[in-house]
Amino acid sequence: MISISKLIGRETASRILVCSVFAISIASLLTACSTPSTRGSGYRSSGSAPSSYSSPIASFRSVSWQDLPGWQEDDLSQAWPAWLKSCDALRKRNSDINWRQVCAQAAHVSARDGRAIRQYFEGNFQAYEVRNSATGNESGLITGYYEPVMNGSQTRTANYTVPLYGLPNAWKGAKPSPAPSRAELMSSGVLRGSEIAWVQDPVAAAFMQIQGSGKIRLEDGRVLRLGYAGTNDQPFKSFAQWLLDRKEITRSQATMQGISAWAKSNPGRVEEMLNANPRFVFFKELPSNVSADLGPNGALGVPLTTERSIAIDLKAMPLGAPVFLSTTKPLSSQPLQRLVMAQDTGKAIVGGVRADYYWGSGDSAGELAGRMKQDGKMWLLLPR
Repeated sequence: MISISKLIGRETASRILVCSVFAISIASLLTACSTPSTRGSGYRSSGSAPSSYSSPIASFRSVSWQDLPGWQEDDLSQAWPAWLKSCDALRKRNSDINWRQVCAQAAHVSARDGRAIRQYFEGNFQAYEVRNSATGNESGLITGYYEPVMNGSQTRTANYTVPLYGLPNAWKGAKPSPAPSRAELMSSGVLRGSEIAWVQDPVAAAFMQIQGSGKIRLEDGRVLRLGYAGTNDQPFKSFAQWLLDRKEITRSQATMQGISAWAKSNPGRVEEMLNANPRFVFFKELPSNVSADLGPNGALGVPLTTERSIAIDLKAMPLGAPVFLSTTKPLSSQPLQRLVMAQDTGKAIVGGVRADYYWGSGDSAGELAGRMKQDGKMWLLLPR
């Protein structure tokens, strides 16, 4: 995102999946995803959806579609491709008959017929208002994230001197334990020879590590797509918090933009700031047949869809599920109310009413993601 919460620690669950992405029944939610399973036991026993239920960190109350602000105004055809991606994953890996049935029915709905899509969701799903269990509050934090895109080279040049690294060869069998910190890695020489790309800005490179993926525009016009390959298993420490603790920035400046501005004003201290975070993320080059137009894969294993995918807390709700989101656009009161799909997770995404909204790729998306720290409400959609 790069909002305060992301700078405090985001790595999307495409690399930190901690429980089955398909334990999606009510019964599964009640077990808090404690063990991986692809079996769903179903959330209904009487032939009708429950009026309420709870998970360890969230409570859910059934509501009517009229209770969803902006539901009737949302162009659901814009969310349909993202839902079909969820269904692709659910069909392949989930044994819960409720999800198999609604996904089978989706195949008969025209992607261009907004009315039919609305009838499909209203006829096959029950909407549940989500509240945080601890407080009973229906509002929570909505942040944003994106896929960085920057110019670079596959070899070091006068313009591109900051390396992005793959896993060191010596680590491909087994990592040392404990693994060295960032500062130790940068001074030890163990990374030499594992460079996979070079960019200009060390802070932008660090933000790409936080995001866990990105695109590099090469000088010959090709786009090099990088995905997450692993970490040094060190804890994440926030750049924003490090600067705040030293009164180098104000809380309103604790964004990607504010941190970048500080770095430009303090070039001699950039390495000190970067080393304050001992965690180091390694990349891998993705196959050239991966379309540059597709978003990065999220925890669900499908490409994220710009402005229609979110990251959620797996203890609150299941991956793959449709979610209706009501929040506002960054630094404004302009409503942002739309159907999105829970297709990713992140270490900083903790809580029942908590989401990270995927803005897409590139600088414009980064501007929005970096400034997004809004209140919002969520409604989980589950098969009837």
